[in-house]
Amino acid sequence: MNQVLSKPPSMQADLAACRRDFPALSLQINGSPLVFLDSAASSQQPNSVIDAVANYHRNSHANVHRGVHTLSHRATEAYEGARDVIAAFIGAGNRSEVIFTSGTTESINLVAQSFCRPMLARGDTILLTHLEHHSNIVPWQLLCDQTGAKLLVTPIDETGSLDLAIFDKQIAGGVSMLAMAHVSNALGTVLPLEHMISRAHEHGVPVLVDGAQAVPHMDVDVKSLDCDFYAFSGHKMFGPTGIGILYARSEHLERMPPYKGGGDMILEVRFDGTTYNELPYKFEAGTPNISGAVGLGAAINYMKSIGMDRIAAHEADLLTYMTQRLSEIPGIRLIGTAKTKASVQSFLLDDIHPHDLGTILDHQGVAIRTGHHCAMPVMEFFGVPGTARASLALYNNRDDIDRLVSSLTKAKEIFG
Repeated sequence: MNQVLSKPPSMQADLAACRRDFPALSLQINGSPLVFLDSAASSQQPNSVIDAVANYHRNSHANVHRGVHTLSHRATEAYEGARDVIAAFIGAGNRSEVIFTSGTTESINLVAQSFCRPMLARGDTILLTHLEHHSNIVPWQLLCDQTGAKLLVTPIDETGSLDLAIFDKQIAGGVSMLAMAHVSNALGTVLPLEHMISRAHEHGVPVLVDGAQAVPHMDVDVKSLDCDFYAFSGHKMFGPTGIGILYARSEHLERMPPYKGGGDMILEVRFDGTTYNELPYKFEAGTPNISGAVGLGAAINYMKSIGMDRIAAHEADLLTYMTQRLSEIPGIRLIGTAKTKASVQSFLLDDIHPHDLGTILDHQGVAIRTGHHCAMPVMEFFGVPGTARASLALYNNRDDIDRLVSSLTKAKEIFG
């Protein structure tokens, strides 16, 4: 029936154990067991993350860095311990290169305003790709309005792959900054970072990578990538909302002015001037999201306990299976068929509106995302207002895919 590579029994057993770690997966939605295929928007959280956050609030809650009492010491140790976990996880050169932010969006805005704005002049060029999430478009548009710089965009083809021949010409033409996704949130395309970063650096162009859709699904080593900046979010990698990371090379951070002013990012404040704190605290004004950092550290420890190579292999198998099963449905149109993809498939079914499709699936307990996925330029390229999107995580299995296909078949019946 479905000629897809079989999964080793050991991985099946491990997967069953992993699923039990996520309480949301035991929910009943409209009388059916939940099938959660919307992890690209926000992933579910395992018990270890939920417990770590709860334990912090019960036993260690206080403000960090500023107190001499026991709870402040506990909070500081938990917060800074999470930074160490994150730095090791992404291969940062040192812990001061890891900045806590509210998420990928704030991380990109920080780079745009603190790193790029002081160096840009009218007529300078910022290079993006046609695959970007709005969070990696709008901050650069704002920057262009502020400085007189202009945007340049590398196009894609009908599979959702970048035109690298055009990119090579663009990057050689006097670009001041390159900002690009690691993985497209709308199509799942994995961008060829090694080639793109290498070409950018040949021409002295600094590079920011939006890694929000990559870090949960594959091993990411920022030193190996050789990027200047790498941004990602906790809520897409089994952690809490409202917490994210900006990795940046120390030499950039040393030169960059603070993005926000307030407590903790200072050493001394006078009315005639302020001395800023050392890295990484220069960029962490005010009381931080301490519990979010604790939860993110716990999420990373959870992923490490499984192994990123095993997560990637499991999700690659599932994506192959999902693509094949969806392709068997009459009237399906797959949007985004690049050769190298990760954990996402967008599609349309007959002339059923994606929102209607999502509603019918929800009635059967299947959660997918519908709409433009904060990637309107991608939708415009394909000539559609939006798509249905199924996205995978380590806790999904083939039964989830079968339920998705069954629900889509039911939708076809409803719409005749």
